[in-house]
Formats: sequence, C-alpha cells, structure tokens
Amino acid sequence: MSQQIKNISPPLTSLRFKSATSNSYHPERTNRMARFERLTHFLDDAFKVPGTNLRIGWDTLIGIVPGLGDMISATLSGYLIYEAKQLGASRWVLARMIGNVALDSVLGAIPLLGDVFDAFFKSNRRNARLLKQHLNR
Repeated sequence: MSQQIKNISPPLTSLRFKSATSNSYHPERTNRMARFERLTHFLDDAFKVPGTNLRIGWDTLIGIVPGLGDMISATLSGYLIYEAKQLGASRWVLARMIGNVALDSVLGAIPLLGDVFDAFFKSNRRNARLLKQHLNR
C-alpha cells in the first residue's frame, strides 16, 4: 500500500484506484480519482528536466509569468481541492491541502526564488498523497 501512495508521478489509469475508492467499485468515483491524478501529473510532473532526475510541470512553467501565472496555478490547484471534497476528503485533509496550495502560491510569487521553489515543492502531488492516504483508511 505504501508503494501505491508514494508513486504518483506517471500518468495513471482508473483501474489503479479501485482500492483507494472503497471496497465496492464505483465507476464515477474511480474516474474522478483518475482525473485528479492526471491533472496532478500535468501540473507537477509533466516534463523531465534533461540531464537530471527533476520533473517539473505546468505549475512551474506557468508560475514564471509574474502575478498572473501564480493566480492561474492557484486556481487549478483549487479545482483539485474541489475534486477532493467531491471524493469525500475530510475537513482536516482539505485544510491541509489548502495550506499546501497557499504556501506554494505565496512563496511561488517571489520573483526568481519562487520559481525555484515551485520546481521542488510540489503542492499538488502532496495533496494527491494526502487524499489517497485518507481514502485508503
């Protein structure tokens, strides 16, 4: 189970989330979780930096645009939090997710230093891990 929680970088299929969506099979919930994972991958891990093991996503690239980029990233991350609420995340999990996005948005808004921070602090991946841990209980 811990391997499933840690490895969220590659694009995933809906079949992988049957265990994370309770014992009974719910196609809508499974599809929603797969969509959540695809967007997480798109935002945080879409590209590999050549010559390194570092992966960055559109969140980092969009964040390069001062002000507007960080607002767009925060909006997309907010959509992920909405999806987590629809999947049944507790208030505590949602609060932690909001905290991750807020930290990413505030520190990511700092010119240059914030862009480096965005490349290493993957708030959406952290939020996906929180959600899966909550749903696997």
